[in-house]
Amino acid sequence: MWPLFALLLGLAVGSFLNVVVHRLPRGESVAYPPSRCPQCGHRLGPWDLVPVLSYLALKGRCRYCARPISPRYPLVEALTGGLFLLASLFYPPGVEALLVFLFLAFLVALAFIDVDTFELPDPLTYGLLFLGLLASWALAFPLPFRESLDGSLMAAGGLALVAGYGNLFLRRFREARAEVPVGPHQVHMAALFGALLGPGVGMALAFLAWALSARTGRAVALPDRLTLPLLPLAFLLAPALGLDFLESLKGSLLAAGGLALAGGLYWAFRPLPEEGEEEPVAMGYGDVKLLGALGAWLGPYAFLALFLGVFAGALLGLLLRQRKLPFGPYLATGALLWLFCGPQFVDWYLSTLAWRSTQT
Repeated sequence: MWPLFALLLGLAVGSFLNVVVHRLPRGESVAYPPSRCPQCGHRLGPWDLVPVLSYLALKGRCRYCARPISPRYPLVEALTGGLFLLASLFYPPGVEALLVFLFLAFLVALAFIDVDTFELPDPLTYGLLFLGLLASWALAFPLPFRESLDGSLMAAGGLALVAGYGNLFLRRFREARAEVPVGPHQVHMAALFGALLGPGVGMALAFLAWALSARTGRAVALPDRLTLPLLPLAFLLAPALGLDFLESLKGSLLAAGGLALAGGLYWAFRPLPEEGEEEPVAMGYGDVKLLGALGAWLGPYAFLALFLGVFAGALLGLLLRQRKLPFGPYLATGALLWLFCGPQFVDWYLSTLAWRSTQT
């Protein structure tokens, strides 16, 4: 009965996620007005909203205007139902299963919104992040709180640095305009100081630069052409300075991730500029925030989602010859693979290493 309940619950949640995917990017309420046909605007009745079955019974057309209905709707419902069913095979009824269902629902909504808009809404990315941290703090699930927090900051910091180096190369080392009061420049500063002085000092210095930028109205930051090339050098010099290389790397990622997520939260709540004021260039760290949220649930293994996302995105981009692809679905796919297959993969990998060691 539990798998059947999970399947039916997933189908119902998937129906609601269709509303979220359609309305949230448009700034519309997901609760009101009731569901309507996107073609003719007619209010849908209860028999029009039965997940998957209504679409099949109506042969993919609106009951009132006979226009085609996007197959996206039954796809989201069936996918969510299938994921909930799969999760029920790993998690018995209880609070942990409910949290996993919420995790899956967030990922489905984020993936399809990213496909449509190339954006990852802050309410969903930060909602997923804070839900993971809260669950870890209150229940030590899915991870102990310290591991969840470190995983979130390190994952966000890692992708923020990947984005920083990528943008620097794409600009051919031309310096980009530094955002006021906070942006990628301060994130890269935090990474450099965190590598040499520890994550606490690194974040403190970057927050000081943030405060000075806000106070003066001018960017207080080191140029990317200086901080980003110096960062690998800092890692190499860490042992000579009496620092552990791994601790230096961890300090850099923690400091960068902390400032990236804090800065993204600032831009999420910043009031719109007044008319005539130049629109600031926000951090635009949608994927960084998503990977940070995944780190709160998966810990350091969120980097596996990043690896799979980069690999799948690059491969699909080459096959489709597209220069712009939504990255969120690939991160979500990597997270799902780890959630359901990660421990088995680690066991297989360790057993393979043990077998090879016995053969040598």
